[in-house]
Amino acid sequence: MGKCTCTQPQIQKYRSKISGPLLDRIDIQIEVPRVEYKDLAGGTEGEGSSLIRKRVNKARKIQEERLKKSDLFSNAKMSSRHLKVFCPLDGECEKLLEQAVDVLGFSVRACHSVIRVARTIADLEAEPEIKRDHLAEAVQFRSFDRGSGQSC
Repeated sequence: MGKCTCTQPQIQKYRSKISGPLLDRIDIQIEVPRVEYKDLAGGTEGEGSSLIRKRVNKARKIQEERLKKSDLFSNAKMSSRHLKVFCPLDGECEKLLEQAVDVLGFSVRACHSVIRVARTIADLEAEPEIKRDHLAEAVQFRSFDRGSGQSC
């Protein structure tokens, strides 16, 4: 299979077949570029599964502890009401989210999704507060909202 030769309008037409409200319900939307075999075969070793598992389990415990009084067990289940309580954003984060809405056209649902993902990123780093870097990373996970992808 070769590289995609589609034009940007062709890609946008293809993607427009997936409705916005449906995409809005998908929290993490990233493009995964094609990887050449040589990069797979001789690549560097990443973080091991056991270390990742420990960090994820620790983040889950943080979430469970934070959410136990609300009968929720994970950040993914938080409603907008929960976000206000458990995910306060400082001025820097508010400004970044405002830019995401203004420049990238994020919907309310997309904003809530970004905040939930940012909270999870912060939990994975054992950070008690959502920081600008966490929010910026979560915004990056909404690549299809940006419509900037070049591959199909």
